[in-house]
Amino acid sequence: MIITGVIPARFASTRFPGKPLITISGKSMIQRVYEQAQKSKLISSVIVATDDKRIFECVNSFGGEAVMTSPKHRSGTDRIHEAVKNIKCGIVVNIQGDEPFIEPDNIDMAIEPLLKDKKLNVSTLAVRIRDLSEVRDPGIVKVIFDRKMNTVYFSRGILPYNADIADKKADVKSKIRFYKHIGLYVYRKKFLSEFVNMKKSQLEESEKLEQLRIIENGEKIRIVITGKDSVSVDTPDDLKRILRNL
Repeated sequence: MIITGVIPARFASTRFPGKPLITISGKSMIQRVYEQAQKSKLISSVIVATDDKRIFECVNSFGGEAVMTSPKHRSGTDRIHEAVKNIKCGIVVNIQGDEPFIEPDNIDMAIEPLLKDKKLNVSTLAVRIRDLSEVRDPGIVKVIFDRKMNTVYFSRGILPYNADIADKKADVKSKIRFYKHIGLYVYRKKFLSEFVNMKKSQLEESEKLEQLRIIENGEKIRIVITGKDSVSVDTPDDLKRILRNL
């Protein structure tokens, strides 16, 4: 099975323009993501999919592989689809371009369900939330799943809902388990083509979460629980926090 890892990267981020090229301890963020992805034991090759020549040239400068894609894509998933449509592979891994310290083990854990279950088309990751302030944070996507580890729902709200959590009456000893979604996706290539051609769904539009389109179309998304969180750089403040902890 040929497994291709793709890192979508665009320069024109609304909250943090040019963030793939920011420097973190002497290396650009896109280089750090690329090098972490290459440490995966299951991925055959890694590609950066971008619409910006500066990012393309940066990837080439450190010996990575990059492809230019259309600037008209609505999402990273659409960009990934263009990047792999003429590549021979069976599985495609969507690796977020703003997680410079992503764990290679997490990537492999997310891939394994598709290797074990030939009928499964999509898998992703989740980590248990230990800080209840994160449960209330709409910037952190929560996920619930059934006993077979298939996703029931993703939400920016408190999921599952709990009045004490919402009213800040509960503390970290809450018996309810909450899980944060880590935005790494593994797709069968054939299904990826189907996904990008599906119409946007009502839940997707409401929550601004693309993965809900998959659920609304009746497809399973397998959840893999990891003990290792992944920190994303969405804003300049996120970068400052990361740099302080290096």
